[in-house]
Amino acid sequence: MASETPPMLDAQSLFDGAPCGLVVTQEDGTILQANLTFSNWVGISQPDLGGRRFQDLLTMGGRIFHQTHWAPLMRMQGSVAEVKLDLIHQNKRVIPMLLNGVRREHATGAFYELALFCTTDRDQYERELLKARKAAEELLSEKMAAEAALLETQKKLNEAHEKAQRRALFAEQMVAIVSHDLKNPLTAIKMASEILARTEQRTKESKLLGHISSSADRAHRMIAELLDFALVRVGRGITVSFSIDDLHRVAAQSAAELQVAFPQARLVHTTIGSGTVRLDVDRVQQIIGNLVANSVAYGDLHQPITITSRVGNGKASISVHNAGPEIPASLKAAVFEPMTRGTSQSSEVRSVGLGLFIVREIAKAHGGEVSVDSSVEDGTTFAAQFPID
Repeated sequence: MASETPPMLDAQSLFDGAPCGLVVTQEDGTILQANLTFSNWVGISQPDLGGRRFQDLLTMGGRIFHQTHWAPLMRMQGSVAEVKLDLIHQNKRVIPMLLNGVRREHATGAFYELALFCTTDRDQYERELLKARKAAEELLSEKMAAEAALLETQKKLNEAHEKAQRRALFAEQMVAIVSHDLKNPLTAIKMASEILARTEQRTKESKLLGHISSSADRAHRMIAELLDFALVRVGRGITVSFSIDDLHRVAAQSAAELQVAFPQARLVHTTIGSGTVRLDVDRVQQIIGNLVANSVAYGDLHQPITITSRVGNGKASISVHNAGPEIPASLKAAVFEPMTRGTSQSSEVRSVGLGLFIVREIAKAHGGEVSVDSSVEDGTTFAAQFPID
């Protein structure tokens, strides 16, 4: 199939229908001829454009630029290319355009042939592009500022962490040193009071020696609790040394020793089930001691304190029950936290509020957990439960 031949157009049709504005002026800018495209762009008919000066269609800035820049260039070098200027439409709106021009000599004089391109869409695109670039630069600036702030925060966190580590190490060392240095004089005080108690003493002196011995025991327990607390706080946790032993035997031995330590209370030991358990004997006895000391401090000493050791169903547990006031519901959730007391009343058997916290940490070190039940009718029972193996 033969290709179609485009219709032949005369020169005037090509001039008027060109996709750009075409203008011919004299050297002084007087318009001699303008095509229909340019006429439509500026909103002035072709006959009315004739005789006007091209520079009169420009904005004030465009006129100044015409006079100082591109008109002199046309005279000197005979052409200009891609000159940006703004024309004024008949209804006073501004039309951005791009101008290319050449100066041609004819027998009747010099003429300027101008080709103009409307850049409204291009300018809109450039504005959007600049807007997007500005937004990207702002985002980049914010990102860099955020990264700098993050680095500064990370630096401060590292410094705070190092400082906390140093403080924790210092606290651990101080507690260890103090506890070690205090154990020796406390042991000497207790031994001296026990030796003196064996000699014949008056009733008042015997009572004073008893107070000295019990105070030394209490101070010793407080030191041990503080040392355990410091180890937990610095992340080392309660240390345990496991062995296989009879839980009932361990509990019975502990109950007998505690009866001597707390003669004002009546301790009763009961057993449920049988079997050996993997445990740390000293730590389990510490659990029993802390729970009994808590019962002596807060319970009704007119009623017995019951220590129950239970083995069965793959689990072992130690529980201590006492009669007395109910633990308030608001306190139950925090009773195993450090420095928590069940009451503000003073007692010579109460310590710094770490006993139940140490019980919980020892149970955790055995892979177990702790619990508390308390009511007016049934009294209070603390329990530590852990797997047999």
